[in-house]
Amino acid sequence: MTHILLIEDNAGFADGLRQNLEFDGYRVTVAPDAAAASHALAAESPDLIILDLMLPDGNGYDVLRTVRERDSVTPVLLLTALSEEAHKVRGFRLGADDYVTKPFGLLELLARVETLLRRSASGNFAVVRLPPVRFGDVEVDRDHRTVTRAGAAVPLTPKEYALLAALIARNGAVVEREELLREGWGYDSSVVSRTLDTHLAEMRRTLEADPHRPRHILTIPRQGYRLLLGKEGAPADNA
Repeated sequence: MTHILLIEDNAGFADGLRQNLEFDGYRVTVAPDAAAASHALAAESPDLIILDLMLPDGNGYDVLRTVRERDSVTPVLLLTALSEEAHKVRGFRLGADDYVTKPFGLLELLARVETLLRRSASGNFAVVRLPPVRFGDVEVDRDHRTVTRAGAAVPLTPKEYALLAALIARNGAVVEREELLREGWGYDSSVVSRTLDTHLAEMRRTLEADPHRPRHILTIPRQGYRLLLGKEGAPADNA
């Protein structure tokens, strides 16, 4: 029987959705928060994940990032009251497959679930193989979310990889500090801008040949950061 993991903190809403999914023949596990979701994922791999972005012990983006670190195939349907385009784009960048905004029609959600599962079963998922990204002696495998330098594995933290992925996605353009803070820490207002600088400095120590004279991870004063791809990078001093 097809197994769906429903990650939703509203108990009444989750129970109603679970009943409708079970009526359609699915087996459903409900996780009310990020911690319960982590335990459920460790116990059994679902066939599909329905994920609410607003959770009591964190945000769904962190859960999605964790899912994609271990599994690039299982379809993920985001479920949220956040309707702004930026939220959708961020979810897709982190590996979501579809997005439904509350309030929504039950038939629409069931149709999206059916479509995602059908695409997954047929192997016709839009899992596009992304070419590796290279700068200096660093190579980023975006399909497997791994980074190597001179052929050796580089153990980036999840936040460091999220920041690097955001820089890569802009293809050399400047990424504003606020956007990088959202990519790394979601909507945690307690995170200060200096925390971002600390993480970028650590990334330079890990990925740059000379972190004091970086050629690739560049600071743009009063704006943000940019990633310069290619072998040589920039000759300027961008500490």
